[in-house]
Amino acid sequence: MEKLKKKLQDYKDGKITLAEVLQELKDLPFENLEFAHIDHHRSIRKGFPEVIFCQGKTELQIKKIAQSIINMGAPLLATRATEKVYKSMKNEFPQLHYNRLARIMFTKPQKLYSQLDDRLVIISAGTSDLPVAEEAYETSMAMGFKAQKIYDVGVAGLHRLLNYKKLIEKAYVIIVVAGMEGALPSVVGGLVSVPIIAVPTSTGYGASFQGVAALLAMLNSCASGITVVNIDNGFGAAIAACQILKLLL
Repeated sequence: MEKLKKKLQDYKDGKITLAEVLQELKDLPFENLEFAHIDHHRSIRKGFPEVIFCQGKTELQIKKIAQSIINMGAPLLATRATEKVYKSMKNEFPQLHYNRLARIMFTKPQKLYSQLDDRLVIISAGTSDLPVAEEAYETSMAMGFKAQKIYDVGVAGLHRLLNYKKLIEKAYVIIVVAGMEGALPSVVGGLVSVPIIAVPTSTGYGASFQGVAALLAMLNSCASGITVVNIDNGFGAAIAACQILKLLL
């Protein structure tokens, strides 16, 4: 969207011709790559461009989609990206960063909302939940919001969470990531009056059913103000949290 704004301003200032503007508009609202239709209008509708879900895509497909997004001057965010995919792309896209734990590739955001730094807090129950928590963190950073991390403070040692009570009370939105029995969002929900987005993870032994036990526990929480996303969906939690924060801008 920023690239389009600049083109329109350049046309208004007489720096480029109408034909050049029309050429820029040609691939809107989407660009057909045969195997994918890249939704370039999404940043206008949603405030953030299309995100690449890498799982199930070939390296070539990911590269072509990434090139299409970057050519439009938009920030790039790609989730569930393996290190192999990143290594195949880093020379061609030197602006790409990679978080191995989160399995996310991203370029730096075009805008940072520093006035809301640390108003989004991400809490994880255990160290095993960090891949999902880090996915939420990097997604929020890509959208321009710096989150505060509070990791490994699950209910097996509740005093660890209470040590961060002042920080938690400053938050406008809280993402709580937990596996096993998924109890942590209920605890946090009893302490604050802000929206909580709970993320069940697939961490746990057999009877956790790859996160289903945590999901059901969170859906049945008696604490108010808790919304639940899908298992291991740190990305979805962060998108929802950032959309809430944007209402405050």
